[in-house]
Parts: sequence; C-alpha cells; structure tokens
Amino acid sequence: MIHEWHRKDSAPLLRLWLESTAFAHPFIRESYWQESIPMVRDIYLANATTWVWEDNAGLQGFVSVMDARFVGALFVRPAAIGRGIGRGLLEHVMQRHPQLSLEVYQKNTRAVHFYHACGFRIEDCAWQDETQHPTWIMSWQADQTP
Repeated sequence: MIHEWHRKDSAPLLRLWLESTAFAHPFIRESYWQESIPMVRDIYLANATTWVWEDNAGLQGFVSVMDARFVGALFVRPAAIGRGIGRGLLEHVMQRHPQLSLEVYQKNTRAVHFYHACGFRIEDCAWQDETQHPTWIMSWQADQTP
C-alpha cells in the first residue's frame, strides 16, 4: 500500500493535495490554494521524497519529506480520513528518519492533535503573511515517542 512515488507526473498528488488542503483549512480562502499549485509542484514536491498510500480505489494519501527531516506535506483524501492512512504514512517516515519537524496551522486543531498523539511536540510558533494565520512548529525525535 505504501510506496515511494517515482513518477514525473505530479498531477495526481496535486489533485489530492488541493482537495485535502481545502478541506483541512476552511479558514483560508480556496483561491489561495489554487494560486499555490505552481509552488507546491515546482518547489515542494520537486525537492522532496514522497511516499504514497494507494489501494484498489487509487491514491488515498501522501507524505513528503524535505531535507531528510522536514515533513512538508501529509495529506489524506477527505473521504479516507480516519482509516489509519495518515498515521501509517507518518510512521513510515518516522521509521526512516530519527528526527522530523513540521509546520501546521494552529486553527487546524485536528492535525495538531494528531501530530501530538504521534509524539510531535510544539517547539515554536510562526506567522504566515500570505494567509494571515499563525502556525505551530512541531518536532519529533525517535527517542521521545510515548
């Protein structure tokens, strides 16, 4: 089910990203996400190692890690949330990296609680000028998982 994404075509990832990011961030105007597609495609996905969760129904989620330590993306198709896909993808990268960090919108409380339950801890906060919303900087180390 989980495997590394090696395809040059990022369109399936971008479609899933757009659907799930709009769902997870209703407090941010959807046009912002549309405008962000080139950056996600050309900067984030192009410079990350990405693992996907695929099943008979197709692509259900993905996680991307940049610089061998920053979780730049963890997205699950909204209809598949609650099936263990996000946790499975995150545990997959946790087995491969002894230290990880990420940034999550503070208003995305579902994600904040999820990362906390997976052993991530809030280290700092930041402000996103583009969206005018605060974020948490969270980190995890292999020796601190509950």
